[in-house]
Amino acid sequence: MAREFSQLFELNGLGEVTLECLPASLHNRPEQIPQRVRERLEAAVNDFDQILLGYGDCGTAGALDLLCEEFSVDRLPGAHCYEFFLGEGIFEQLHDSEPATFYLTDYLAKHFDRLVFEGLGISSHPELLEIYFGNYKRVVFLTQTNSAELRSAACDAATKIGLPLEVIEAGYGQLETAVAEFGIESRKPALPPLQASGARR
Repeated sequence: MAREFSQLFELNGLGEVTLECLPASLHNRPEQIPQRVRERLEAAVNDFDQILLGYGDCGTAGALDLLCEEFSVDRLPGAHCYEFFLGEGIFEQLHDSEPATFYLTDYLAKHFDRLVFEGLGISSHPELLEIYFGNYKRVVFLTQTNSAELRSAACDAATKIGLPLEVIEAGYGQLETAVAEFGIESRKPALPPLQASGARR
């Protein structure tokens, strides 16, 4: 999500920001996220006055919250990016309306082949497509920018997994709020995501 963070830094006048990113493919192995985040926090915690961890819970079963408490840092609100892009309560309503939904964001739509088809091994083993996606009923594209190019990419992704596509113009939701609040508190810019982000001492 480096592009999304960079755009929000610019919108909020946060010029002196250090942005550090972990591989997006870690979301396919969420049990590995806490240790990778710990390593980055240990390296960064003495160099910044403030750090914002650019993750939701992201399937870590509360492990990132324990790290945030240990290192006295904040993370993004919600369980995952789909929730913080939509805003509090809205994702739950959408999910309850059809639990068998596969979600896309701008980033995931753009990199669908690499992160999903290659990352999950479907490119090499097409028989896995039914195993991974056989129980889904729809694809919902939560677009941040409403780009025609990314709408087309989302449509291609839905076609590849054989599901109907719905598009919601979500914008940046709680991500934008979190970046703005972080900037107000530091006023020496914000955020190293590591999704972690921070203002240098």
